[in-house]
Amino acid sequence: MSKGNTFENDILEAVFKGTAFPWAANTYFYVALHTADPGEAGDQTTNEASYTGYARVQVIRTAAGWTVSGNAASNAAIVQFGACTAGSSAVTHASVGTLTSGVGQILYSGALTSGLAVSTPIAPNFPIGTLVLTED
Repeated sequence: MSKGNTFENDILEAVFKGTAFPWAANTYFYVALHTADPGEAGDQTTNEASYTGYARVQVIRTAAGWTVSGNAASNAAIVQFGACTAGSSAVTHASVGTLTSGVGQILYSGALTSGLAVSTPIAPNFPIGTLVLTED
């Protein structure tokens, strides 16, 4: 997964100027689904899935939400989205961002291994350890 441009700037500000991350006090991050690449300049609403029943999923910023090993973080619990009750979305990307809804900052985003056609009654999810964010 790649970092969003705003997050990349946040990292540089933190490392070189000692500036705190603007979302440092957030208890949760929010996983979103996208129908196309939101891009590094995008936000959480860019190409976001819109099927009825969809909402971003909060993941706590503790060991209960994420495991970190080596240069990778992954979900420590299942990330379960709401079931589609109407409409559809062809999901191709996912992101981790800062807000539960609206124009949130994307921290990481990337393509799914394979796209997912979401329609009634599909409830997309990431099983434990399958949403992987890497640094290299």
